[in-house]
This record gives sequence, C-alpha cells and structure tokens, in this order.
Amino acid sequence: MRLSVPGRGATAAAIAVAALLTTSAISTAATGTTAPTRAAAPDIPVANVKAHLSQLQSIASANGGNRAHGSAGYKASLDYIKGKLDAAGFTTTVQQFTSSGRTGYNLIADWPGGDPNQVIMSGSHLDSVSRGAGINDNGSGSAAVLETALAVSREQYKPTKHLRFAWWGAEELGLVGSSYHVRNLPAAERSKIKGYLNFDMIGSPNPGYFVYDDDPAIERTFKSYYAGLNIGTEPEREGDGRSDHTPFKNAGVPVGGVFTGASTAKTSAQAQKWGGTAGQAFDRCYHSSCDTTANINNTALDRNSDAVAYAVWGLSQ
Repeated sequence: MRLSVPGRGATAAAIAVAALLTTSAISTAATGTTAPTRAAAPDIPVANVKAHLSQLQSIASANGGNRAHGSAGYKASLDYIKGKLDAAGFTTTVQQFTSSGRTGYNLIADWPGGDPNQVIMSGSHLDSVSRGAGINDNGSGSAAVLETALAVSREQYKPTKHLRFAWWGAEELGLVGSSYHVRNLPAAERSKIKGYLNFDMIGSPNPGYFVYDDDPAIERTFKSYYAGLNIGTEPEREGDGRSDHTPFKNAGVPVGGVFTGASTAKTSAQAQKWGGTAGQAFDRCYHSSCDTTANINNTALDRNSDAVAYAVWGLSQ
C-alpha cells in the first residue's frame, strides 16, 4: 500500500466455509426451476502461499534488499510469478510503462474460458518500497492471488464468468501501474469487468479483519466468508484511495477486497474482538526494512488466502 498523501484455518472453520460456499440443487417453488449446483472454493494451502513469500524474500535479498519499481528485484518477482502462471496454462501479458524515468511492468493473466463479457478480476501490487522486501506490503496479497490462480488451474475450474488476475507495478509511487492499465482500457473493455477484487496487506502481524465497503454485493461476499469463521469485520478505511482498486472504482468498476491494517494502531475494542495488541500498529514494519517473512501473521494469511478463493469462486458462478 502506498503512503498516504495529504488531500488525497481450523477444520471447523473449513467446514463452515465449505457449507457457505456449496449450494446444492434447490427447487424453487415459485418458478418450478432448479438452481444449478455451485462449485465450492478449494482450501488454499497456506504453506504454498508462504513458499511464494520465501521466494520473494530471496529475490529481494539477492537484489539490494528490495523489489521496488524499476529494480532488478521487481523484474525478478514478476518473472517468478509469470513462470508459475505460464506453466499452469494461463495466458499472460506483460504491460510496460514508464514512471520516474524507470521502466515498470504489470502482469495480467487470463484463465481460458468463461463469458468474455463478464470478467471477474483479482489483483495486487507486486512492488515494494525501496527500504525493504515488502513481504506483507504486498508480497502477502501477491502470493495469495498467485496461489488462488494456481488453484484454478489445479481444479481445472470452469467458471461461468471469465477470470483474470493481475500484479501491478509502481503502486508505491502513486498507483501508477494500475492507473496506466485502466486508463488504456477501451471503455467497452472496462464495462466487461463486473468486479475487481484487491488484496493489499493481508497478513499483518497484529491483524485486523477489514472488508472494503465500496460495492454491496462484493462486500456481502467477503462478510459471508468471515461469518463462516465467526469473525467480526469492520469497514476498510485506512486504505481508501491508497491502493489499486481506486483507478477501477473511479472508472465505474465495482470493487472490493480485504485488508489487515497498516500503520494505524489497533484499539482496545479491536484487540478484544480479534486478539493481538492494543495500542500497537497493525503492521509495525509498514514500509520498513523489517517487512520480511518474519513480519507475517500465519493465521491471518491463511484465512485471507482462503477469502481470495471464496470470492473468486463465489462471484464467478
């Protein structure tokens, strides 16, 4: 997540989530029709997500300690994700742009099939700040979106709608990559995107459970997931206007997502609800050199990686 600018699981939980996701054929007395069976989202193995984070950490460590825009670390991060997606059968596109005199890249991955006029898109920014490896901000979202895409391939999922995944460059410089992408989409193509889901900082070490409240239908999807885990949520406010959903929202695309908090301090009421430490930032290593693989809450990462899949499956059928 970019800096603010002034003016600008457990088994029981898995069963609960599966129960929420799986809709068996139900007779509709009023119409005499039968609703089709909906596919349940798979569990996203947190070990796989953490393996991606370890790779991103290794890439940063080998490239001056960061994965910032214009750096070798960023390009290596993009190449790592692209390689996984290509091998899994996605159609990938690298979009190039220039910012601050340096070349940046977005990565777009399309899963074959589904209605091309109804696109469900999930994205996260892949760049870090120059001060650190950016493992929570935003390796966490990038890795969860990647592993969800790989689960689509493993399951050979055939959604009704078309699935698209994205990893954005230069978010930390002001949402540059995602803004470039949206700006260069023809209006007809923008109108095909029926939902953009954003995942930025989903494994904060002192986590909260925040849900974007920009679009009611997408918000309900995420809230139903957390309800299945008996976790209360709050509307996401800290990241308003500060992550890659913003260009999509400004272009009229319905947006949503989840977030575990950045530099804001957790209140006593939030600590009572979610655990953790009151009076301490959700992420004390936000935009710092200590944002490493040690800066991740595994439970939050696990829950929110499953939330990505829950929304992708739920909104694409």
